[in-house]
Amino acid sequence: MAAKLKVFTWSDGFHAFTVAAPSRPKALAAWGVDQDLFKTGLAHEVTDDIDRAAALAAPGAVVTRGLAVDIGKTTRRKPSKTPIPTARARKRVEDLEARLAALDLEQAEALDALTARRVELDREAASLERDQSKAREALKRDLKRARDAAR
Repeated sequence: MAAKLKVFTWSDGFHAFTVAAPSRPKALAAWGVDQDLFKTGLAHEVTDDIDRAAALAAPGAVVTRGLAVDIGKTTRRKPSKTPIPTARARKRVEDLEARLAALDLEQAEALDALTARRVELDREAASLERDQSKAREALKRDLKRARDAAR
């Protein structure tokens, strides 16, 4: 008993390709494609189509129909007008740019001041460390002399 024929179709945008076949793999083979057009959604089974009767009349043969592209309905796109900024908008931009530049300068000066403070604190720490080291060594010497004298 012959398998029941189903009608499948897919389109490349310019042509519709319709075939009557017992299964999807047979339809793909008739179209001569290796990609699964059904999985990608490009092909599907049809029950009511213009080419259905022609496909059923010649099972396994691909019925090709050109799709009409109505060029008359397309229109030229109007060029987009670049809005001309108003004087108020330009003034706002200039003010914000000036504020941004002032903020950048203020932040740079603050960072410079912090860097200078850090350098000064590093110097103080090094000096304190030297002084404490000298005092510690002097106390160690005195402690050693006192221990030697106590023996």
